[in-house]
Amino acid sequence: MDSEHHAPTIAALRAALALQPAGLTRSDRLAALERLRREIRAREAAVKSALLADFGKGPVEVQLTELLPVYQELRSARRRLGRWMRGRRLGAGLTMAGTFTRVIPEPKGLCLIFGPSNYPFMLTLGPLVSAIAAGNRVVVKPSELTPRTAALLAEIIAATFPEDHVAVAQGGPEVAEALLAQPFDHIFFTGSTAVGRKVMAAAAPHLASVTLELGGKSPVIVGPGADIARAARMLAWGKLSNGGQACVSPDHLYLHRSIAQPFLAALEGELARMAPDMTGPITPRHGPRMQALLDDAAAKGATLRPVGQPPAGCTVPTLILNATAEMAAMREEIFGPLLPVIEYDDLGPVLAAINAGEKPLTLYVFDSDAARIERIRAETRSGSVAVNLTMAHFAHPTMPFGGIGASGQGAAHGEAGFLAFSHEKPVVVNRFSVLPLLFPPVTGRVRRLVSLLLGLLR
Repeated sequence: MDSEHHAPTIAALRAALALQPAGLTRSDRLAALERLRREIRAREAAVKSALLADFGKGPVEVQLTELLPVYQELRSARRRLGRWMRGRRLGAGLTMAGTFTRVIPEPKGLCLIFGPSNYPFMLTLGPLVSAIAAGNRVVVKPSELTPRTAALLAEIIAATFPEDHVAVAQGGPEVAEALLAQPFDHIFFTGSTAVGRKVMAAAAPHLASVTLELGGKSPVIVGPGADIARAARMLAWGKLSNGGQACVSPDHLYLHRSIAQPFLAALEGELARMAPDMTGPITPRHGPRMQALLDDAAAKGATLRPVGQPPAGCTVPTLILNATAEMAAMREEIFGPLLPVIEYDDLGPVLAAINAGEKPLTLYVFDSDAARIERIRAETRSGSVAVNLTMAHFAHPTMPFGGIGASGQGAAHGEAGFLAFSHEKPVVVNRFSVLPLLFPPVTGRVRRLVSLLLGLLR
């Protein structure tokens, strides 16, 4: 589906939705999810080939970061769908005594999913699993920056779903703009904060709800109680995973001065070991942009320390020592294998600096002191906090994942993803409500009952 004929397909999706406004049955949803699982399983080799061709992503990293999370989403949805669909019962309270209340999740309707280029397979199909589990009709727009993966996604979806259930729109920004002009009921977007603002603005005229999975500058705080070897290994893996091109990639490092030298030595060693297996850049603009950040930092007094030998075409992992706030690398989301390092003695200014910027998608903390960790959590605002690990929390099967402010809106994964594509409809049934006892005419008994009710609630 391209920009010239997306409207008829959307009309077909709307027509199918009108025939089944409550969404697909549980058995139909489960069958669709199982068909998707089988199609992915049959095409694993093609997934690896497509991602290798698009930006040099190795087969093991594809298995770990693209295939495994999708299989996990599928398994979670298939195992828990019955419980998710049942909804929940709510207590009545005094004023609604005698009523029975349930909240029942219903599909939002026709949904639009924008897939990104950095994890083009996982971050496109993961939300699709949630949308299908919730019973919606869907249009999927894969990223045009990874064309082989986009074409493969179109093949998988066409082989799995009727076009009046899930359709694919391929193309560039013009297709995205044409789609955003349509009256979707919910839009799920993964990408940059700048484009996320445009998506939200486009949704406003239709009053469509949105889930925005954005990014930002996720800081790392390494405290004096950190396990140096484990923290360095975890940080290096997080920084180089997908070539640093991840929304939850560790962006910059606040390092306690008391352990700075041994930690940096350990970190350099880990970066050097991992660099040969790095994923390549997604776009040709990536390399020049990384170099511009390095040049700017050097011109403003930073010491650059390149580490390791990555594959040809990749930016060499580089520590930017003595980083300062005016450097571009400390103002822009890096999205690459560069790591600004700021040494500190007092935690207060570090927390103040984090709070002075946009709210990050994730805040990473490495330390063994529980009180210090709790202080960092309590005195900062971020989409999530990860203690003594990086990146892996994104694939947590039951944890809501999402940002706040400039790093996103709403949550995904597991039941949170199911609810993102659902409207929780309250249904209240009157059995023997006490409210008629308070109706006019206002007699002495009514006054006494109202006073009694207020007294109980005050």
